[in-house]
Amino acid sequence: MKAGILITATGVTVGVAPSNLTDYTLEELQGLVDGNIEIVTLTANSIMVINEEGKGKLPKNVRATVMAKALGAIFPEDYIAGNALLCATDMVK
Repeated sequence: MKAGILITATGVTVGVAPSNLTDYTLEELQGLVDGNIEIVTLTANSIMVINEEGKGKLPKNVRATVMAKALGAIFPEDYIAGNALLCATDMVK
């Protein structure tokens, strides 16, 4: 079974497996990030799924922002808002 890690805006982390145990549906991803999704590439094999319209609507996700900045995935002045799902690239099709 494959699972991703959901980092909530409050900093809590929770393991989250897709319902089919291999890859997430669009509906699952939208539910986890509370809206339309955006993919942020972290490494060759890992991504962060975030809310595409989260900025200005959802609270800043400090933990996800620090991680994305450390990997050079977002600009230094940018930030992640709302929940963020970390998972292997092949878990989103």
